[in-house]
Amino acid sequence: MNQSVSLSPIPKAPTNENNLTSQKSKIVKQIIILGLEMLLALPLGLALTQLNIGGIVWIFGGIASGTTVLQCCRVFYKFSPQPNRIARKFGMVLVGMAVGVSNSNSDLTSLAVGIPIFILLTIFLLLCGSVIGYIYSRLSKTNILTAMLATVPGGVGVMSSIAADYNRNVTLVALVQAIRVTSVVLLIPLIARTAVGNYWNTSTPSVVNAGINFEPVQLQLLGVALLISSVIVYLSLKLKIPAGDFFAALLMGLAFNAILDWLPVFSGVHFNPPPAMNIVGQMLLGITIGEYWGEKPNFGKRTVVYALMSVVMTLIAGAIATILAMQLTSWDWLTCLLVTAPGGAAEMILVSLALDHNVEIVTTGHLVRLIAINSSLPLWLFLFRRLDAQMSKPA
Repeated sequence: MNQSVSLSPIPKAPTNENNLTSQKSKIVKQIIILGLEMLLALPLGLALTQLNIGGIVWIFGGIASGTTVLQCCRVFYKFSPQPNRIARKFGMVLVGMAVGVSNSNSDLTSLAVGIPIFILLTIFLLLCGSVIGYIYSRLSKTNILTAMLATVPGGVGVMSSIAADYNRNVTLVALVQAIRVTSVVLLIPLIARTAVGNYWNTSTPSVVNAGINFEPVQLQLLGVALLISSVIVYLSLKLKIPAGDFFAALLMGLAFNAILDWLPVFSGVHFNPPPAMNIVGQMLLGITIGEYWGEKPNFGKRTVVYALMSVVMTLIAGAIATILAMQLTSWDWLTCLLVTAPGGAAEMILVSLALDHNVEIVTTGHLVRLIAINSSLPLWLFLFRRLDAQMSKPA
């Protein structure tokens, strides 16, 4: 008896050409979304400048823009783009370079004697973050590694990436980290503005004077600086260095004019970064923070309440670190607050720059914190994983 055998077509394996097309489409979407966010952040920032909020007003415009655009993508187009981490790296580079050049005339070597104090404050904040993470894991019934990554002050993007590498709850880690960073970015400038009064408003960067110097030498130096920035971003992506882009750009900005003095061609020429560099960098930093808010799924009330509790405990730990710094040093309370604030290094340095308030101390403190956290991150991850494995064993 003859039996007919129907042969179903064999599905074709995805080719490299299809993967390349998909990758190009993804890049095009990211560029379009980033362009829309920048276009929206500009009028929002202009509107906020009328409220005399202060020198980091463009970060707030970026936060609102990133949240709005990603929410619109999710609600109206049923499309959930991921936060653009490359955009944040470029923002960190632009801000780091602007801050570095602004501090190039400062004598940071005189602050070397205070490095042990900076390290002590960093260890204190890390230990507090670990204790808060343990308490948070017990209250929210979350595994210890996820809780630690959510509460230790290491940055939204860095901790979310580590959570993804270890197959943990990335959205929960990003939620807690985003609440903490946003709270610090909003509260610290408010406290600082209240403390210094009208001096806060004088440093607000404006679009009116944000032009670029079109002198050939300045344009060449700007091109060289941007080229080096692109290389820094590429290397930090390849080497997966946490906050390496900001750290390297800051050091480059500090040494850029000094290197120019050594070159006979540029002898007597100093690079003055245009205000537009600072404004665009602030927008990119704010946009990426807002994107983490815009991509969040709907969490339950208990999850949000426990996240807020952990953030409040982190802010209290920062206040205790401020008191500790006041006891160990002769700095005023505002400087101690900016040094120990559990927020982003770039944002806190921008606040001190906007206030023109002991920028070299705040910069050195956050540089030491970045180095300490990045160098000790493998050890902390090892301890967190061991603790997570022990607590997950059945009794």
